Amino acid sequence: MTTTLRPTEPLQRSADGVLSRRFQVCVNSRPVGTLGLGSSRDFGTLTARIVELGIEEPDRRRGRGTVAALAAEEVARGWGCRQIEVQVPAAAEPALHLVRALGYVLRNRGMEKRLGDTPPGLPAGSRGRDLTEAEYEGWLAHASAQYARVWQERGVSEAEARERSRRDHARLLPRGLATEGLRLSVLEHEGTRVGVLWLALRADAAWVYRVETDAAHRGQGHGRTLMLLAEAQAIAAGKRVLSLNVFAGNTPAERLYESLGYTTVSYSLYKDLI
Repeated sequence: MTTTLRPTEPLQRSADGVLSRRFQVCVNSRPVGTLGLGSSRDFGTLTARIVELGIEEPDRRRGRGTVAALAAEEVARGWGCRQIEVQVPAAAEPALHLVRALGYVLRNRGMEKRLGDTPPGLPAGSRGRDLTEAEYEGWLAHASAQYARVWQERGVSEAEARERSRRDHARLLPRGLATEGLRLSVLEHEGTRVGVLWLALRADAAWVYRVETDAAHRGQGHGRTLMLLAEAQAIAAGKRVLSLNVFAGNTPAERLYESLGYTTVSYSLYKDLI
């Protein structure tokens, strides 16, 4: 039996250049599932993204999904993409097993924590304050450079990583410190600055975009205090879910979040298209 992809629509191109197309997964011309493929909004047409892949129950566990995913890679190559990525819910273990078997590598995972009604207290001597305008430009330059470096370490070219960092920070901080829903906080301990927290307050949840202890003060528990500060700010704003992304290989951060009660809700994986 032959498994193929049959387009169900013309190739779509959005105003910002993002490509997308939907397909039927067919076995000997018989539809058995669907596949949605697009180019990345973050990396443009250089990176493809499997948006959806579903095989109907009677045809599962017969390799249909594997062949469809491989066929999607060929379509992506035809678009000129050099990488392909996919996000898999943590509960979808068969899908996670499939993409790993096809050579996809973990890039980052999404985590979240359900919050209570009482804000946690900070350790004695620790307090949070707002980042000032005078501190903002220096923080932004440092955060942008570090963010680009993280993407380079995960298979993205220097030019692409720098451009993604520029776009993401422009999108998330369009008005700097005046951006709606933004909380940029400095953690001080005994009057000394020891770290910075970037929290975004959304309609349905709060997001930790960046938490960093200053280099001279690492290994002293301030990362945990920064996360407690994030919880306190989220609860004070009426949010009951705190979410974040953590890059693969950042073992200290992963252990910290797990110890604080965060659970994994999704995995983001990628594969180079040779």
